[in-house]
Amino acid sequence: MNEHTISDASALSGWRKSSYSGNESGSCVEVLDGYWAGVPVRDSKIPRGQALIFRDSSWTPFITSIKNASA
Repeated sequence: MNEHTISDASALSGWRKSSYSGNESGSCVEVLDGYWAGVPVRDSKIPRGQALIFRDSSWTPFITSIKNASA
């Protein structure tokens, strides 16, 4: 694992569907709260795949840009 990814996201527990994900079945982003290095994000369709880790200082601008893109 480097500082920006987790190679097998299923190694961590407590994933939840992001409130910014749509209602499409099986097509959502999951996040993990309380992770020491930032906010891990994974694709729910690939639970054993990589997760990206956003630093806390980058998380809010990331979410803001997602909300603006979908508006």
